[in-house]
Amino acid sequence: MDLQLTDKVIFVAGSSRGIGRSIAESFLREGARTVITGRDRSALDRACSELSEKFGDRVLAIPGDFSKDAAISAGFDLTIDRFGRIDHLIGNLGAGSGQPGWDQPAEEWSRLFELNFHASTRLAQHLVPHLLANETKGTILFISSIVALEATAAPLPYSAAKAALNNYSKNLARQLGPQGIRVNAIAPGNILFPGGSWERHLRDRRDAVERMIHAEVPMQRFGTPEEIASFAVFLCSPHASFATGACFVVDGGQTRIL
Repeated sequence: MDLQLTDKVIFVAGSSRGIGRSIAESFLREGARTVITGRDRSALDRACSELSEKFGDRVLAIPGDFSKDAAISAGFDLTIDRFGRIDHLIGNLGAGSGQPGWDQPAEEWSRLFELNFHASTRLAQHLVPHLLANETKGTILFISSIVALEATAAPLPYSAAKAALNNYSKNLARQLGPQGIRVNAIAPGNILFPGGSWERHLRDRRDAVERMIHAEVPMQRFGTPEEIASFAVFLCSPHASFATGACFVVDGGQTRIL
């Protein structure tokens, strides 16, 4: 299927490894021009080198903390200077590491909301004026999590922040729909990749993790970054042109929501 993304400009915030890196590569395979970002300069340089070897000068790497206004503004300016515009934004920012239990200090709520909610809203606020200036408008896609949808063992502030992101995404879609801009979210399940949290959990307590996967996930396995990436690329394509304001769950059947 031709997803009609050739020469489109994709900004993937948080893409030096894992899901974001796979999303960036999937867009590049479709002929898009793609920006990758990350705070870890060495990981970003490595990703850029590997992707540039395959896709040439259609890759642009911009290091920085894209939860900050200054980095976002500078990154978008660099992208437009290089490629002329931005067509699609992937907001793959956040982290779920935190402490268990109900007695969470205020600092932990602030930290996890900053990483998992406010950073993404800043990206959208900076990008919308650029999308409105485009003739074909474009899309915003947030990477959320299934912890936003059900009670899990994840830290409470992380779960609440992702739930807030889902609500923001839906309401932003309603506000921007009349202008032709689509906004969606993907809620991945348990995704295994090198350097990710599930790799660490398997190393520390493999038996317990494998029992959980077999008991909770009907497909009885982890997902892959490529499976999330394929869905992300489709949602940003014209083939998904009537999809907006939705959170798409990609979790092997784990969640029980109706």
